Amino acid sequence: MATPARRTPPANRRRAFDLRSTALFFVFLAVVVSVLGFAARTVAAAVERRPAWAFALVLTGVAGFMGLRRRLHVARAARRAAAALDEAAREAADELEAPVIPRQRQAVAPDVDYDALTPEEFEAAIAALCARDGCSAVEVVGGAGDLGADVVAVTPDGRRVVLQCKRYGDANRVGSQDLQRFGGTCFTVHEADVAVLVTTSDFTTPAVEYADQCGIVCVDRQTLLAWTDGTGPRPWELAREARTWQ
Repeated sequence: MATPARRTPPANRRRAFDLRSTALFFVFLAVVVSVLGFAARTVAAAVERRPAWAFALVLTGVAGFMGLRRRLHVARAARRAAAALDEAAREAADELEAPVIPRQRQAVAPDVDYDALTPEEFEAAIAALCARDGCSAVEVVGGAGDLGADVVAVTPDGRRVVLQCKRYGDANRVGSQDLQRFGGTCFTVHEADVAVLVTTSDFTTPAVEYADQCGIVCVDRQTLLAWTDGTGPRPWELAREARTWQ
């Protein structure tokens, strides 16, 4: 005997009206309206009896709202500042991790021939060396009445360097008389922190002894060539080394 199939109710059939649920909803709505009405009457009565209190409450609420907005603004600004600092820290870390390539000094000219220069050109070449190696306020002041100063400059560490340039031949060495004339003006007149006498020749023994006593740096031909091609120290570095050794 075949079992009769159970009839499935249609899916779009409307839900039957529920009187109980509807009544509960309206009761709840009436309660809410009553509470809100009671609260409104209470507030109105308080305003009539104590208008100052009501005004104070309103001001307090407004102040609280403005303070909340200010705190939110400060919080947003703090987040932006923190993000900027974090980005700067990452960039600094990247810079520290990057390999440091040492800066190479270059010669004033590839095949400079100091012997072929005039005394004025030699002074200009020495000034160019100072400028190349980081000196500022480099000036050629040699000439009549220079009182021993041919080139003046300020070293990278802030010292005033005064240089006298002697373009001599190999047979003409710088003597003690040259050092004494320069030593009499380089510190007292030109207010040098570092006094240098540079020559294309060499120095006599008395000249070197006098320079050591006065604190004058002597740059002979070999030292000049090493300074020029970047393999030797700068004259103001020689002054620092001598002071440290003493």
